Amino acid sequence: MTVDRYGVMGYPVSHSRSPVIHRLFALQTEQDMQYELLQVAPDKLDTAIGQFRRTGGKGLNITVPHKQAVLHFVDEISERADTAGAVNTLAFRDEGVFGDNTDGIGLLRDLTGNLGLRLEDSNILILGAGGATRGIVGPLLEARPQSLWIANRTLDKAEALALQFGNMGPVSACQFDRVPVSEPYDLIINATSAGLRGEAPPYPQAAVSDKTFCYDLSYGLNPTPFSIWARKRGASHSVMGWGMLVEQAAESFLIWRGVRPDTAPVLKQMHISA
Repeated sequence: MTVDRYGVMGYPVSHSRSPVIHRLFALQTEQDMQYELLQVAPDKLDTAIGQFRRTGGKGLNITVPHKQAVLHFVDEISERADTAGAVNTLAFRDEGVFGDNTDGIGLLRDLTGNLGLRLEDSNILILGAGGATRGIVGPLLEARPQSLWIANRTLDKAEALALQFGNMGPVSACQFDRVPVSEPYDLIINATSAGLRGEAPPYPQAAVSDKTFCYDLSYGLNPTPFSIWARKRGASHSVMGWGMLVEQAAESFLIWRGVRPDTAPVLKQMHISA
């Protein structure tokens, strides 16, 4: 009997912890499946997805840099993926390819469920206006914050996102060196990879107070440059994106297998502390 195949496709993917997470989910829910790392260069993406599907693949996670490139591959798209303009989950069904985006709901579940944050009427700052930000702005605005600022090195990319999501709530754009600091931010989310690449991190120092919760979408076994910076600036909390990784994976697992795994023991088993 063949085992249902799943995997994560990106370039690179060698660092991904998704196979570990989905193996733990499968054991917990008694699902007979396997999950693979699939490193695929951008010019090989269409061929790789087609081959995976033809050889019995049931679903894929899609990560950097392919989240927008796979949009043309789907036959049906979820509202949240359509809003984000990016797909991180593909499900291969008899009627066609279904595309979804679980990043935003994964972040929200980690922030409000695991970490106990109250986002309603809060002031939120997102650093970066790339693909990662695109996937989280909609769900954050649905939580009804008082304000949401998107800061970026170049203003036009931030303004384009603010314009795209402007009908959903109070979203504004600025450059890194022009972040308004008239009142402290309740939540600062780092969606840049500048610090990880050795570039001068664009973190606005005056935006952090002892009431600010700092969250890095990046994660690692050692603290990220942003999480170190946030601690030094006196933020109330400084957290990496392990919880979001596990929560978005759980949502993908639900789409594929029809059962939602319990994320708490998986977070604990991976020795990840919130």
